[in-house]
Amino acid sequence: MPELRMRHISSAVVTTLPHKADSVAVLLAAMEGVEVRARHQGKIVVVIEGDSTGAMGDCLTRMALLDGVVAANMVFEHIEEAEVTGQ
Repeated sequence: MPELRMRHISSAVVTTLPHKADSVAVLLAAMEGVEVRARHQGKIVVVIEGDSTGAMGDCLTRMALLDGVVAANMVFEHIEEAEVTGQ
C-alpha cells in the first residue's frame, strides 16, 4: 500500500522596491520549492510547494527578509494528499 503525505501548495505576492524587482525575482527563483509565475511593476507572484504549513511560513519569512522586499503576503494555500512512491 502506498504511503500518503500532505503536499502544500501556496501562492504569494511579493512587493519590492521598483529598482530591486529584477534582483529579487532572481533570488526568489533560486529558492527551493519556489516558482516565479508573474511580475508587474514591483509585484512578483510566486507559487510555493512544501510539506507543511510551517514550511510555507518559513519560506514566506525568508522572502520577506530579502533585500528590496517591502512585503511578502500569502494569498492562497491548498493542501492535498500525495502518494509517496519508490520506497
